[in-house]
Amino acid sequence: MSKEIAIFGIHIDKDEEKVVEELLQSADELDYQVCFEFKFAQKLQEQTGLEISAFKTFKSYKEIDKDLALFISIGGDGTMLRASNYIRDKGIPLVGINTGRLGFLSTYKKEHAASLLNEFSQGNYELDFRQLIRLENHTELLGPNWENDALNEITVSRKDTASMITIEVWLNDHFLTSYWADGLIMATPTGSTGYSLSCGGPVISPGAKSFVLTPIAPHNLNARPLVIEDDTVIKLKVSGRESQHLITVDSKITTMANEEEIVVKKTPYKLKMLNFKGEHFLHSLRQKMLWGEDKRN
Repeated sequence: MSKEIAIFGIHIDKDEEKVVEELLQSADELDYQVCFEFKFAQKLQEQTGLEISAFKTFKSYKEIDKDLALFISIGGDGTMLRASNYIRDKGIPLVGINTGRLGFLSTYKKEHAASLLNEFSQGNYELDFRQLIRLENHTELLGPNWENDALNEITVSRKDTASMITIEVWLNDHFLTSYWADGLIMATPTGSTGYSLSCGGPVISPGAKSFVLTPIAPHNLNARPLVIEDDTVIKLKVSGRESQHLITVDSKITTMANEEEIVVKKTPYKLKMLNFKGEHFLHSLRQKMLWGEDKRN
């Protein structure tokens, strides 16, 4: 097994600094080699004096060694979404140390960062395979360094207008409906606890073989979220008063011309995520969404 790990983050404050210090100390004790995402390493050097020339760095998916033992994200769920774009189909296990707020994806407690690599070395974890969703056509839309794959969701929404848009939807070439709304979310089970949930969508167990279509502020009062099989090919066409609309692939956002067909389907691979003791999805529901919180209990 490889003895090299990757560390990625976006922001640097005292929490992130402490986590990095503890990870480096632990890596040294356990004889792990560390590589950093380049921009994160630069910020660490500027703010903490870390000499990044002593470490390997990477800037893109192409520079990631598929034999990495572990990819560590330091931050919140948004950081985890970006981290997944560096891994994609390489099969590298991903874990997030939560220095953010909610932490549905980034679940490892920052207070225990010093013990992460020791637990990993001893095999005290379970692998959780997460399905991603892909913008199949318009592969050049987000630029050369970004894949059109989303761990949470792909969303179409209105742009530069207060007027709603019309979204025509086909599932496996069968016409579903035309949503008259602010937008439409196509979420994975992982993304069901994100934007989709805030728009009235259901919570879906991460291992379920399904996606959910959730309209954003629909004017069709009978429009409801729809759970579909994850091998469904989704086709959309957006129209409205403006010539363009927004399309979002997790944290990446751009514009697209109205009337262009959009094809969305599942990725041919799944992302490996690590679950350590006490980090089960059901535990997250109870703790982070306060399920069962009732004085009568």
